[in-house]
Amino acid sequence: MRKIYLYTCIFSLIFAIACKNNDMKSTDSKAPVAKKQPTKLEMHGDVRIDNYFWMRLSDAQKLAEVKDEQTKEVIDYLDAENAYYDDVTAYSKNFEEKLFEEMKGRIKEDDASVPYKNNGYYYITRYEKGMQYPIYSRKRETLDTEEQILFNVNDMAKEYDYYQLGGLNISPDNKLAVFATDTVSRRQYFLRIKNLETGNIYTDIINNTTGGSVWANDNKTIFYTKKDPITLRSEKIFRHVLGTPTSEDVEVYHEKDDTFGTYVTKSKSKKFIIISSFATMTAESRYLDADNPTGEFTIVQPRIKNLEYNVSHYKDHFYFLTNKDGANNFKLMKTPVHQTTVEHWVDVIPHRKETLLEDFSIYSDYLVLEERTNGLNKIRIKRWDNSVDYYLPFEEETYSAGVYGNPEFDTEIIRYSYNSFTTPSSVIDFNMATKAKEIKKQQEVLGGKFKQENYRSDRVWATARDGKKVAISLVYHKDTKLNENTPLLQYAYGSYGYTIPDSFSTTRLSLLDRGFVYALAHIRGSEYLGRDWYDDGKMLNKKNTFYDFIDCSQFLIDHKYTSAKHLYAMGGSAGGLLMGAIVNMKPEIYNGIIAAVPFVDVVSTMLDDSIPLTTGEYDEWGNPNEKEFYDYIKSYSPYDNVEAKEYPHMLVTTGFHDSQVQYWEPAKWVAKLRELKTDNNLLFLDTNMETGHGGASGRFEALKETAKDYTFILALENKLEN
Repeated sequence: MRKIYLYTCIFSLIFAIACKNNDMKSTDSKAPVAKKQPTKLEMHGDVRIDNYFWMRLSDAQKLAEVKDEQTKEVIDYLDAENAYYDDVTAYSKNFEEKLFEEMKGRIKEDDASVPYKNNGYYYITRYEKGMQYPIYSRKRETLDTEEQILFNVNDMAKEYDYYQLGGLNISPDNKLAVFATDTVSRRQYFLRIKNLETGNIYTDIINNTTGGSVWANDNKTIFYTKKDPITLRSEKIFRHVLGTPTSEDVEVYHEKDDTFGTYVTKSKSKKFIIISSFATMTAESRYLDADNPTGEFTIVQPRIKNLEYNVSHYKDHFYFLTNKDGANNFKLMKTPVHQTTVEHWVDVIPHRKETLLEDFSIYSDYLVLEERTNGLNKIRIKRWDNSVDYYLPFEEETYSAGVYGNPEFDTEIIRYSYNSFTTPSSVIDFNMATKAKEIKKQQEVLGGKFKQENYRSDRVWATARDGKKVAISLVYHKDTKLNENTPLLQYAYGSYGYTIPDSFSTTRLSLLDRGFVYALAHIRGSEYLGRDWYDDGKMLNKKNTFYDFIDCSQFLIDHKYTSAKHLYAMGGSAGGLLMGAIVNMKPEIYNGIIAAVPFVDVVSTMLDDSIPLTTGEYDEWGNPNEKEFYDYIKSYSPYDNVEAKEYPHMLVTTGFHDSQVQYWEPAKWVAKLRELKTDNNLLFLDTNMETGHGGASGRFEALKETAKDYTFILALENKLEN
């Protein structure tokens, strides 16, 4: 039976204390009720009735200037949800604005990146006070020379609600730049070319690309990746010659297997153009001499199911980060350039059961390895002649470190980043020969209140229901008392092998300074404890991800870090799926949930190969066209498992143009929750009608979204001060 709830009374009760100093006005707002229009969905003899399938619009419908009746209905519903959310929370908008200004006040508005040198120029990304977008510039040879502005994104973005500039790629002679632009937030970039000597932007426009491009060594040929216009799968590599019509661009590779994507890169040695095809568990690459852009690509190693490898070049060899021969935590191998198939590969860094090899970088005299042991990053320095082999020392219990921004090949200096829950991000130059290091920049936290010594960070281990130990990284203010009355926000992702780093956040201080504990649960589905940790949290093991999160929550409650009345959970995208699963499985131990762009309609999405990402993710979730996977996915899919029971307070956010998780998944989910849930707790759907998966493009607009999220849970904790 459809239920319609009035939220006025419950808001008055929940926020009475918080609003005692505010002029809170009563509201008669009623939550929107979406119409029910049953659609029968059948697979493997199983019938599902989807009452809200009608909310799905095509891209053409969303972008059409004249809206058809269905489009009007969908937009009206989303607008009604937004209006409801704005109306009911109107009393908290002043605090939300204050919180935004507080977060903004910690940021150095006229900030700049540490310059990095590439091919004779120092490149800099900087911001000006009050401006939303970056300015990209460079200086020739030394930092004392005059700045050349390459792109002022603030000027370029003026006419757009959303604007993303990316894919900057400078020609070998330093005279031209390819750049990519997305003005819809669908991650469908168009490429253009700018003459850096004259400032002119050429008329060539290449549409529907991934945004990436590669220059051949002739300074006039570029290679780029095209997407399928419907599924957005990166499927074709083209060659474009400057001065020729884009209609004459030559297709040099077509990835026809719809479970794979493809991309094109250039080796750090500048010797080869490399096309790579990828699936979740399988890879294949081919190469071409960058001096011969019209030549034929040569395959490195034909794809073998479950063989992963990526390619780098050094002198007479190709080097591979690979799982060959059961190296689940990966190893480094090499082979002569003229003998590239697997029978010629030999070990450089053997496989180690206890250590995940995440990445490597090649320099003229050194090999740099990025590893992870017992959940912690390690950076290993090794000379090619084996005379030197050591690790950089890191002392904190939890931290994040990684090599980046090192385009130069013939150098003894590597640049790496370091930060932790309590240590602001630092950019450090390290001399691999002398072991001297120089902190080039440490993130400034303005506002005068932040002192590193005022915060505590710990790592604890919860025991999951199957006996596995799951790490939880914690951070809180030193004055915060840890007990059952302590508010705690638990975050996780847990998919694709992606490990959320224990990193510093200036915005998080707004929670910590108000007595919150922040907990990052390193659940299965990530690679925190190696590749096995990932494998044990996907496909037919996916429920381990959800169980781990719940068991971490229960650990925090049992050990008096918090209680069910003060525990909050947050996750986005696949982490939003996590939120949807846990509130179906164990809703009673959470007071509030924030689900950002949540992937919650898993069965229907994974059965629809016209939706972006679907076919390429069968190795992550399973293919529900096979009954075993259909049954398993259906058993946890949040939308399919909504029940008539009590749910926590929930804020669900999405973007109308989201290409990764279509807006209709959270919209349908909220509509079904409204229909079935038996409580009077808050349920909001907030749709940004101008953005996609990543949210707002401007740096301050993104802060506003964070302020909105934090206001939601701070209100539930009666912490909305004037």
